[in-house]
Amino acid sequence: MTEHFQQKNISVPEGIWIMRQTWNDVLFAHWPVDVSILRALVPSVLELDTYNGQAWISMLPFMLTNLRARYLPAIPGARAFPELNLRTYVTYKGKPGIYFFSLDADHRLAVLGARTFFHLPYFYANMKAEKNGDAIDYVSKRKDDKEAAFHAAYRPISAPFTAEKDSLDYWLTERYRLYTTNQNKLYYEDIHHHPWLLQNAEAEISVNTVTDAHGITLPESDPDPLLHYAKKQDVLFWPLRKRS
Repeated sequence: MTEHFQQKNISVPEGIWIMRQTWNDVLFAHWPVDVSILRALVPSVLELDTYNGQAWISMLPFMLTNLRARYLPAIPGARAFPELNLRTYVTYKGKPGIYFFSLDADHRLAVLGARTFFHLPYFYANMKAEKNGDAIDYVSKRKDDKEAAFHAAYRPISAPFTAEKDSLDYWLTERYRLYTTNQNKLYYEDIHHHPWLLQNAEAEISVNTVTDAHGITLPESDPDPLLHYAKKQDVLFWPLRKRS
């Protein structure tokens, strides 16, 4: 798979990838958020990344399939399950990336493994993603927090496109590093995939208390998010590394 990236002249991180996943029927729901709200929630070692001075958060519901570590068989029962991410955009020493407030998944072993080995804020949730034609009905309710719930019905409404470099669409979606902290130490993990093949989307988000659970207030004046959809993305993960 890395050879295929190289043939496409896409830069691949150094070293050997250790895990792969496929993300299916991804909704990107993006909201502009006040910088001061996010600054209080993101570790001080990370700089908030902004687009024309505006900070953003994004929620990504999707179906995860084909989860497996390199050279190992698939994790029992973990080949397909829903996942829901809440994230914002950061930089560290000029390197852009993503900071996760939460990652909800409907698989106990995957949640435990991600928390233990990748220091990521995963939560176990009751989740369901049902597809009818090109429409997806998605429900998530966190097990240990009855207030952290999400329900959306969404579908693509345009032809696929790749985002123009330097556009907001590109800035929000083409991110290849995640940052996390543990015991006051900063870690990062590189990922790689082909450029996102996006579609404009429409969504009815009837329940969203996940942002509230993490102290994030969505804008009241313009509550409708910017929406993108992606049908499928194969993703490679490199080892978690500690910043010195």
